[in-house]
Amino acid sequence: MSETNRDKERVSPVDGVPEDVAATGTRDLAGAGTTVVKTDDGDKPADTPGKRVRDKDDRLGSSAKRMLTSRVGSLVALLIAALWTVPTFGLFISSIRPERDIKRTGWWNFFTDPQFTMDNYNEVLFGRASSGSLASYFMNSLVITIPATLIPLAVAVLAAYAFSVLQWRGRDVVFITVFALQIVPLQMALIPLLRIFAGSTAMEMFPYIAVWVGHSIFALPLAIFLLHNFMAEIPRDLIEAAKVDGAGHVTVFLKIMLPLLVPAIASFAIFQFLWVWNDLLVGLTFTGGNNAIQPLTARLAEMAGSRGQDWHLLTAGAFVSIIIPIGVFLALQRYFVRGLLAGSVKG
Repeated sequence: MSETNRDKERVSPVDGVPEDVAATGTRDLAGAGTTVVKTDDGDKPADTPGKRVRDKDDRLGSSAKRMLTSRVGSLVALLIAALWTVPTFGLFISSIRPERDIKRTGWWNFFTDPQFTMDNYNEVLFGRASSGSLASYFMNSLVITIPATLIPLAVAVLAAYAFSVLQWRGRDVVFITVFALQIVPLQMALIPLLRIFAGSTAMEMFPYIAVWVGHSIFALPLAIFLLHNFMAEIPRDLIEAAKVDGAGHVTVFLKIMLPLLVPAIASFAIFQFLWVWNDLLVGLTFTGGNNAIQPLTARLAEMAGSRGQDWHLLTAGAFVSIIIPIGVFLALQRYFVRGLLAGSVKG
């Protein structure tokens, strides 16, 4: 052994411990930047700033988990649920009470003098247009909402794949630009878009096209951002393995990425469906007051009458309007929860 090697392997006379460890009580493992402290219980990592931050995060996470799962946390959750549910329950009770009782007493009086009727729902759904017929507007909302949800999802999934998987010059700049479009107020784009479509041949052939395009372009920046972040969490090894097996981008997208994106797609689909279904401003602007294509919300806004004399019908109309959103949420709930949790942990 050479003199140099003997110097490197020089051992202190204290239990065969290297001299640097005997002198400082620490050593650097293979230059990896991990300092080990020698103690009576053996070697353990030194208390570095990064380790202290991780330990603090673990303690905060454990403390938050204990607080949320404690009896106090459960009680607070029940109180919030009650505060959220009681007004909805009161709305339902009012919708099945006679007009005279609705206008004279509060909904809680139903329990002392229980009288109910379905006249409000009958008048709302099948009554005269002047009194609030919602059947045709209900179908209009479906015709508006379904394409306005599917169109941005289809475009956003393809764009997210291009931004997260494909390599091309200026990709990050374009992605940041698309994301920055979220700061543009919706109201600023309504009139320019309306001028483009007003009186056009496309509007005459497809009366709903302006509403579809309006909802779609306003949803695209957020949809691309969310799906891109979800897709970026998918291990690149899956894509590389597929390419080794001869798969192209179409196969990778359809057979690998798309099935893994189902939770994220379902999560955004719920949000977009609810936004479009409950929208009044965009629908009212692009339908131009045409009752044949106006959404349900436009009719709800007019249901109370010119002098507010039919406001008792609003309770029944509100419950009719929430049937479809509740059904969509319940159908996609399991995907919705998985989509919210996706990307929150690694490993």
